[in-house]
Formats: sequence, C-alpha cells, structure tokens
Amino acid sequence: MWESYKKGFKAYLQLEKSLSDNSVEAYLHDIGKLTEYLQQTKHLKTPDEIELKDLEKFLKWITELGMTATSQARIISGIRAFYKYCLLEDIVSKEPGLLLEAPKLKRVLPDVLNFEEIENIISQIDLSKPEGHRNKAILETMYSCGLRVSEVVNLKISSLHLDVNFIRVIGKGDKERLVPVGTSAVKYINIYRNKIRVHATPAKGNEDYLFLNNRGRKLSRVMIFLIIKDLVKKAGIKKNISPHTFRHSFATHLVEGGADLRAVQEMLGHESITTTEIYTHLDREFLRTTLEKYHPAFRH
Repeated sequence: MWESYKKGFKAYLQLEKSLSDNSVEAYLHDIGKLTEYLQQTKHLKTPDEIELKDLEKFLKWITELGMTATSQARIISGIRAFYKYCLLEDIVSKEPGLLLEAPKLKRVLPDVLNFEEIENIISQIDLSKPEGHRNKAILETMYSCGLRVSEVVNLKISSLHLDVNFIRVIGKGDKERLVPVGTSAVKYINIYRNKIRVHATPAKGNEDYLFLNNRGRKLSRVMIFLIIKDLVKKAGIKKNISPHTFRHSFATHLVEGGADLRAVQEMLGHESITTTEIYTHLDREFLRTTLEKYHPAFRH
C-alpha cells in the first residue's frame, strides 16, 4: 500500500523538486523508517489515518533505537516533505507532523581556514609533478570561487570565460550561475590548460571536462578529498578540513570583509538566503574575537 505513495513521492522529488539522487534516496529512507515502524507495531495506517500521536510514538521508537538528534531532525524533515507532497496530491487533508517537535540541535560551525593557512596548504603542492599544476589550479579555483566539490569536478572548458574573469557553474538542481574568478585562479587554470592538459588524451565523453585524472577522465569527488587531506597533513594543520572548508572559508572571508549577504548568496548558489545567514553567525563570532583582541574592556 505504501509502495505507491513512495513511488509518487520519489517522482515528485525528482521532477518537481529537481533533487539529486542522493537527496531523493535520503528522503525515501526516512519514509522507509516510518513504514518499518508501522509494520513492527502492527499499525499499518495509510498517510491520511496517521495522527500526531502516531508520529510522536514513532519518534520515541527511533530515539530508543539510539538514533542521534541530527538523524532524528533529518527524518522529521523527510516526513514533513512527504506530507507536503500528500497535501498537494490530495492524499491527505491535513499535515499531522506540523506540530512535531524536532530535537534541538546545537549548530556546530565548521572549521574555517584563514588566508595564511590556505596559502600554506597550496604551497605544499609539488609543482615538479604534472598533477601538481592541476591541483594548484583546482584549489585556487575552489577558494577563489567558493565552489562545491561537485561543481569543481564537473567544471567544463566551454564554461570558462577567463577573458572577462567569469566561469559558468552548474550547481544543485542543475541551476546555472556565473561566478567571478580571481586573477590567481585564472593564471593557474591557464598554466594547467596550456602546459599540462594539452598533453593529456581525454577519454571518450570527457573532452570538455577541465580537470582530468591520469586516465583522461574527470576527477571523482573522493579524489579531491584525498588531494586536500594529503596537503593539509603536509602543512601540519590540525583542523578538520574537507573540500567544503574552502567554500566555507571563501564565504566567511567575504562576510568578514563586509560583503553584502545577497551577493554572497548569489556567488555560492544558495537557493535561500537563510542558508547564507550561517555566515552572519560566523561574522558575529569574528566580531567578538576582534573585540576581545583589540578592545580594552574585553581584555582579561
């Protein structure tokens, strides 16, 4: 019975919401947990028969399974998305999960690299190796443009407009945006393209991808993780660093420098300004440390 609802929900997420396969799977997994609970408790109700108290009992059940607050919050958002779909399709007349209390999450702000640390990481690249120039171009581009790791690996030569210092990026949900690119990144992209990539033979179907591995294929996201992990280790930086840290540092440095939040939203390709607002929290933290450092009343 629930299979047809799940099938419809999946189509809605893919077609109307343009979500990635990973996001669709995550949402379906959340609904799968709910149906698993209904089967185990022998209360196999249809979506329109489920009430708030059923969902509260379900929450209690997943808590007892040892699920973390973050996972619980994820599942609640999945259930809410499912009921939005059910309301649109007239499967239900009301949303039972509307008053469902999500566990309070402590917002953990990711680590940010300062400019010197970014320079230090990039300086660890061995430019005597062909992949060195490629890796330098990748990191310069990531920091200069604040790209997601998926956007870097999918960057195409046909999307480079380096004469006017812009690149065209395909973001989440296939949304396209134009991002300004710094002179340093332009310089290293050109060195890689003109001196290294010209000697590579791209594999079939990979001709337009900018960054290639030694088999002529576009790089995987995992490869970028490994490249960064290795450089961070060599730089002796103890922070928890991932490719996303470069994007995060890009945005933080802009906000700290006084950039307009709407402009940052545009450059990051955030659909909602609330996602970008995390950087105002970072900014306040920055203001506080600045006060502690320079204001006599804050000094201990």
